Amino acid sequence: MFYEVIPVRLFREDGGILTYGAPENAGPLKNGQVVEIPLGKGKTYGIVSRKVSSVDFKTKPISRVLYEESLPPHILKSIFWLSEYYDAPLPLVARMFLPQGIGKKRRKTAERSNKKFASSSNIPLNSAQLRALKELKSINTTTRLLFGITGSGKTNIYLKLSQEVLDSGHSVILLVPEIALTSQLVQVFEQTFSGQISVIHSNKTEAERQIIWEKTLKSTIPQIIIGARSALLSPVQNLGLIIIDEAHEEAYFQENNPRYSALRLASFTAGNLKIPCIYGTATPLVSDYHLAKSKNSLVTLDQKAKISAKTPNIKIIDLKDNSHFTRNRYFSNELLGSIEDNLKSGYQTLIFHNRRGSASLTICEKCGWQALCPNCFLPLTLHADNYELICHTCGYKTNVPTCCPECKHPNIIHKGFGTKLLETEIKKLFKDAKVARFDADNKKPETLNANYDKVKNGDIDIIIGTQTLAKGLDLPMLATVGVVQADSGLSLPDFSAEEKTFHLLSQVLGRVGRGHVDKAEAFVQTYQPESEVIKSGINSDYQSFYNYILSRRKIGHFPPFYYLGKLSITYKTEAASVKYINSYYRLIKKSNKVFASLPTPAFHEHTTSGYTWQIVLRAKSRNDLLSLVKSLPSNPHLHLSLDPPSLL
Repeated sequence: MFYEVIPVRLFREDGGILTYGAPENAGPLKNGQVVEIPLGKGKTYGIVSRKVSSVDFKTKPISRVLYEESLPPHILKSIFWLSEYYDAPLPLVARMFLPQGIGKKRRKTAERSNKKFASSSNIPLNSAQLRALKELKSINTTTRLLFGITGSGKTNIYLKLSQEVLDSGHSVILLVPEIALTSQLVQVFEQTFSGQISVIHSNKTEAERQIIWEKTLKSTIPQIIIGARSALLSPVQNLGLIIIDEAHEEAYFQENNPRYSALRLASFTAGNLKIPCIYGTATPLVSDYHLAKSKNSLVTLDQKAKISAKTPNIKIIDLKDNSHFTRNRYFSNELLGSIEDNLKSGYQTLIFHNRRGSASLTICEKCGWQALCPNCFLPLTLHADNYELICHTCGYKTNVPTCCPECKHPNIIHKGFGTKLLETEIKKLFKDAKVARFDADNKKPETLNANYDKVKNGDIDIIIGTQTLAKGLDLPMLATVGVVQADSGLSLPDFSAEEKTFHLLSQVLGRVGRGHVDKAEAFVQTYQPESEVIKSGINSDYQSFYNYILSRRKIGHFPPFYYLGKLSITYKTEAASVKYINSYYRLIKKSNKVFASLPTPAFHEHTTSGYTWQIVLRAKSRNDLLSLVKSLPSNPHLHLSLDPPSLL
């Protein structure tokens, strides 16, 4: 007896499946079993793909079987699908589905008890939530978009759906975009499903992750897996529901190889198993919203869950008007006054600034004009070495203007600031306040996840942070939100910059006015108060934003009207990168079905890996795009990203 096995180590450039003889002193193997196999002069692990009756070449036997239990059939199908859909080597894909350190002996822990679930009466739903729940269940397609405004109670719908699925004897996977959000959701779910929840995220040790993986593989009782993107790769038996919270988040796309979207994988899995997959979000991705409308798989929840919830009093502060900034250059007088009132009343203030806002702006200090590409409508990037503005999408170049083309003002700004500086300023202004900053620079024990209870209970007076603070947090003591520069993300040279700016602005404003405290204020500082994106975000007007961005995407040949690919190449010298990217460009431009941008330097052109140049590919058919990419000569320095959420 022989078996085809997918190794988890890339053994050659086109490596995929290897054939082995049956292991000694072992019975027949099942598809999906994890085994140890000889490979080259060493050993590695692999996943049994299928049984083969005979072969006409010499084979080595499988060394040993790691688990009697096999991976669920949908996992094996997902491995093959991901490899084909994203043109990724099978071994690299298979490796994602096995925990690091597999094969090591771990200390046993107490087995999970088989507890009863809470009754449905413990999950209160208002009339709007009941209607949304009924509509979700009536949709024929497996993937369904739950478009619920902030504070509408999407979590209660998740709870109710999960409870029904668990009662039917099936398991649930709930994805969250950030580790920082996990504590909040786990707390809510533990109140209803105590003892049946496993949490997966990158902060857990290798041993912890392996133990959870093994328990999941061997478990015969219904369970709930909560975690970030990798939770979807868990070997859950009898999966009955997938929920993706904050489904608009870019974190669901894996940037390192193999590059893939957890949303697409979740939809494939749901379709394969014929189970529901719920995309939940207050600000849907334009492409997902467009698809949901065309498939009649859209459910809208536009009513606040709490009667006491109120629309915050939002004040727009024009950053070009210096009269608002007589006390501090970064915080308006109005915002500072609100912070002072909150400190007296025991309320919290959230200061938000997008981390990426530290990227250089090319903007007029007087009228707010921005340097945009005339072809793509995207912000141009300043290249200081040649002192020119370049579009990283189409290759358009232009000189840096000496004065504003609109108002002729001589001061053109190229600068930015970050949250660390804001923290320093706040501590100078409010010496007795308890201040905490949460962003990508936080290390344990300063992370938001580790300090969630302090933040929620109001032990911190002023919270300063980036995108993490905008995503789904419910802070009972929060009374004021201050957005330091709402348009900072619009300066990025990316087709999705406007969409991300709208998402962040809508989400962070949704943290206040949730019905916990009497006060609800927001101060939005911006250089571009007349921007359609800023106005729509402030008013939480998704429909206006959707119509606006859809027309621009159509003109610019971007999703959902075209499929995208990003082909990048990295060498130690810029000359080598330019040479090889141009050779690929000459091959690509022969195609009459795929449109290619001129080769351009990547947004982060020079890193420790070398110099990176890229080509942006567009095609009306994804198959045309994939076929072209597969026809290109292989090169270990060449990297492909299909359907990227960003071109940076």
